[in-house]
Amino acid sequence: MLSVGDPVGLGLVASLARPGGNITGLSQMSRDLTGKRLELLKEILPKVTRVAFIRDPDNPGMTLRFKEAQVAAPALGIKLQSLDVRSPNELTAALATATKEYAEALMLPASAGRYVNQIADFAKKERLPWTCDTMELVELAGCLMAYGPSYPDLHRRTATYVDKILKGAKPADLPVEQPTKFEFVINLKTAKQIGVTIPPNVLARADKVIK
Repeated sequence: MLSVGDPVGLGLVASLARPGGNITGLSQMSRDLTGKRLELLKEILPKVTRVAFIRDPDNPGMTLRFKEAQVAAPALGIKLQSLDVRSPNELTAALATATKEYAEALMLPASAGRYVNQIADFAKKERLPWTCDTMELVELAGCLMAYGPSYPDLHRRTATYVDKILKGAKPADLPVEQPTKFEFVINLKTAKQIGVTIPPNVLARADKVIK
């Protein structure tokens, strides 16, 4: 595995410590980080109460992540809205629903990244802040913020598994490793375009600021 979100929850391995089968590698911790992204969004937008989560309900990983967001949302005073998008044909209707139900921000998980151009256009038009999983979307698509594991770091670490297995190690005996390096990136240019002021204490914690 190069960077699977929740290998235990998806039934790929028995546990992180003892995978027990023919699969091992790196986990993204995606499910665990969903709540953290909501917390950061709340810090940036203290008054936000309605957040739309774009997901494919047929994707097991997205189901797990949405449930994690549902757990975190009440304590933050956030009402979470599921925008179910199974195909590009459903995206327009989903975004119309977000507008109709007064969504104040959007969450775009990595698996929904194929819609990034349409999401970016919609968010800019509606002046909606949106979060994403990777730094690339903050830089290239204008996502307001991203928090997650460093994918270059995960990719480099995967090579050690390949080396061990080629030398005879059994995947069942190699624990699944979790990320050790995380990135918090803010697009200050996007914030200014949509009229959002990033609190100085949040800005100071960012690993990178796009100006």
